[in-house]
Amino acid sequence: MTVLHHTSHKNKTFATLLAFLAGGLGLQRLYLRGLRDPWLWLHLACLPASAAISAAWPDADGFYKLLPIMASGLAGFLEALVLGLMSDEKWDARFNPGSSKQSDTHWPLAVVLVASMMVGAGSLIATISRLFDLLYTGGSYG
Repeated sequence: MTVLHHTSHKNKTFATLLAFLAGGLGLQRLYLRGLRDPWLWLHLACLPASAAISAAWPDADGFYKLLPIMASGLAGFLEALVLGLMSDEKWDARFNPGSSKQSDTHWPLAVVLVASMMVGAGSLIATISRLFDLLYTGGSYG
């Protein structure tokens, strides 16, 4: 008996939007690769890691307690850019190998990419500046 494995056509714009909005939780990884993706579980591990840091060092600055979640979120913004900038041919070869449809992205993808770049770059700059403030001045600037 032959079992056919049917996978649905994966939408590049939707995956990029998932990475932008919920990349810190790895929802784009769940959409693209399913529960067997190890990077999905690494994204999800940031939540108990933050809780463990909070429990182990309750007097620590909130920045350190949220650092695993922020790092996962920054990785999500980066993945949104990587997924969105991938060519449609490469996208179909990687995520839609058995699909009869061809991906054809339009302007909404560009809007998501611009938003990912703006929010991701701003978040990275804010994270770096707060880290250096804490490391070099002990947090005297905020």
